[in-house]
Amino acid sequence: HVQLVESGGGSVQAGESLTLSCGPSETFDRTYATGWFRQAPGKEREAVAALASDGQTTYYTASVKGRFTISQDNAKNTVVLQMNALKPEDTAMYYCAAGRRPYATMSQELEIWRKDFDNYEGQGTQVTVS
Repeated sequence: HVQLVESGGGSVQAGESLTLSCGPSETFDRTYATGWFRQAPGKEREAVAALASDGQTTYYTASVKGRFTISQDNAKNTVVLQMNALKPEDTAMYYCAAGRRPYATMSQELEIWRKDFDNYEGQGTQVTVS
């Protein structure tokens, strides 16, 4: 069992930046690909960005490429999402999610994470851009 805790959400103006962090509050099992989904009112849940367990292989949805960067902070045992040049359409509840199982390749790890079958998930943090 893993409990994930997010931090760093808030309200900003368009063009500004926010940094989200996600880490385990308590861990009994290893986690694999880790990243964020988001959901805005009236919209479908969307996979935003993820980092595979090699700490290098990444996934970004098209709308955030070039603006968001996901990375690992080994000292704090957290995954960090740096969000720059924020737009009003980035407004949503952001949920950290982490995969439970290893796969043969990092690409498979991220693909399964995106399908969101059985990821561990945090409570969410609100990001509002006006």
